[in-house]
Amino acid sequence: MRSWQLRAAGLLVLMVVLGALTVRSAPLAGHVVGSWPVGLATGLVVLAPRRAAPLMLGLVLLAALLSLSLTDRPVGVVVGYSLTIVLETALVARLLLGGREGRWRLRRDADLRRYLAACAIGGVVATLGGAVTSVLTGLGEPWFVALTLGTAHLASQLVLTPLWARLPSHGTLARRPERMLQWGAVAVVTPAVFAPELSLPLVFLVIPLLAWSALRTSPAQALAQMVAVLAFAVAMTTFGRGPFAFLPGLLEMEHDVRGVLTAAYAASCALIVVPLLLRVGESIEAARAASAERDTLDRIVRSATGTAIVGTDDQGRVTLFNPGAERLLGYTAAEVVGETTRVFHTAEQIAAKAEELGVEPRFSEVVRRMAEPDMAGEDMGFVRKDGAVRTHSMTLGRITDDAGRVLGYVSTSEDVTERVHTEEALREALARMQEVDAVKDAFVSSVSHELRTPITSIQGYLEMLEDGSFGQLSTAQKSAVARVAGNSERLLILIDDLLTLSRVQEDGLGLSDKVVDLCEVVATGCAVVAPGGERSRVVLTVDVPAHPVPCLGNREMLERVVINLVGNAIKFTPAGGHVDVALTSAAEGSTITVTDTGIGIPPEEQARLFTRFFRSSLAQAQAIPGSGLGLSIAYSVVAQHGGTMRAESAPGQGTTFFVDLPPLP
Repeated sequence: MRSWQLRAAGLLVLMVVLGALTVRSAPLAGHVVGSWPVGLATGLVVLAPRRAAPLMLGLVLLAALLSLSLTDRPVGVVVGYSLTIVLETALVARLLLGGREGRWRLRRDADLRRYLAACAIGGVVATLGGAVTSVLTGLGEPWFVALTLGTAHLASQLVLTPLWARLPSHGTLARRPERMLQWGAVAVVTPAVFAPELSLPLVFLVIPLLAWSALRTSPAQALAQMVAVLAFAVAMTTFGRGPFAFLPGLLEMEHDVRGVLTAAYAASCALIVVPLLLRVGESIEAARAASAERDTLDRIVRSATGTAIVGTDDQGRVTLFNPGAERLLGYTAAEVVGETTRVFHTAEQIAAKAEELGVEPRFSEVVRRMAEPDMAGEDMGFVRKDGAVRTHSMTLGRITDDAGRVLGYVSTSEDVTERVHTEEALREALARMQEVDAVKDAFVSSVSHELRTPITSIQGYLEMLEDGSFGQLSTAQKSAVARVAGNSERLLILIDDLLTLSRVQEDGLGLSDKVVDLCEVVATGCAVVAPGGERSRVVLTVDVPAHPVPCLGNREMLERVVINLVGNAIKFTPAGGHVDVALTSAAEGSTITVTDTGIGIPPEEQARLFTRFFRSSLAQAQAIPGSGLGLSIAYSVVAQHGGTMRAESAPGQGTTFFVDLPPLP
């Protein structure tokens, strides 16, 4: 027998037994049949395949008719209550499942809303069914029968339907002694507050224990404790014991009032426990995701040994000092954490930069101006620990919260002292070249003047030859004259083109090569950035071969390449777009392709795409945050692996990156 059939059989037996006990123990003076376990009926339908739903509903109807017929209620009442149970079960199950196969989920706020709505609708159906049955059969006051049946069924659905759901998988936070203490407290407190007849206010002492369980134990244990407490309360009330059974008699109220009180208490417990355990699950999942992102960022920051990355709080005190900063500035992280970043700059450097930026000569004003989006890649003077003055190309960014409050700053900088010295030397060379250019211009002018006259004369005689002034030319002669005329035209054209290409080489990343599976590299990298895609409403698809794709390299560094490329693709793709990641393998090597439908890159800027601190004008215009380090690091990692990286892009049409890696030697 299949597992669902075993579960269905067990639930059916339990439903019949509990239904019979409930009906048999219902007071003769009452008008309803106690707390019939309609939540078990919902579980019977929910746990079965959709094709078996009609059969399950038929079994529910049969169980209801059999158990309700054990009372002396009129046949019309039995039939009315049974049909109400079946209709309610069908509606609640359909709302919980939403037409899907398998167990329904209870993990997110949307699931919680669906759960509450389904239970509420079930309670409404029971209320209307009770009222209609009372009107048609004349049993009891319709409004009171409706209230009694509606509250009982609502409580049953709220308490029991979470048992059939896929709950959060965060496990338990409490250690074994704490869990034992929780169960012990429940076992002691529950009988203590439900056994006395005049202890109605004390029954609410159990609710903090249930809340404690929902916050600290697994969802299954929290629900088990709640069901155990409520089962005890229902049993005590059913057999006429406890505050919920004693109070209606003391106040000379209807017998069915005790069912209303018990149901209200059960519903209160469920409405506290279920949302709490969902919130705990979401908090734990968010904490785990944040921890993974923090670890990934920490690895990237620490691997950027060629770049100084310095983070501060809102007062400018250092909170982050990466190995690149230690190497470039000469300090250790322990020496500068807690100190202000003014230790890296002299008063003269601050004053000079303030004058360059056109702000007041105060450190705070310089920081404020350099943190603007248009100030990326500004040169700034730094003082090393040994007193050496260096020039860094620096980008400074603000860290803000959702309300826009500044929480701190982060700067990325690169030592460009040699570049600055080279530029100064080039400026001096340029001045000398301008003198040479003046001489050259004079020479060219003189030569052009001297050459123009004879060439003009040659062209004049050629025209005379062509128009027959010296006699008619043959076809061959005309062709020769035309070729001479063309060559004379080319003699008047002078082209001089000078190209300068400067490229800053990065330090080695210290890779340790091992055979890795690129399928796992791509899958892991995409998994890291997938939550960001969900938050941005960008569809991410990943296509990798079914067989391993080996590559000689460093897995962590290769994953960083995937993370940077896919992360950038998601970041620069508007909501509703998609990012496609594919891995292909051939004899000549492997290729990772990342394609997005984002904002694209202007063609005139693509040549600088893999340079450090580069950010496209489209990204700056849309104020998309970033440091400009990702592609540079990815490019360097691929180069260290003997591979190449290239991009194809057009503004508004997206971008495709190709990472080509060599095969195993």
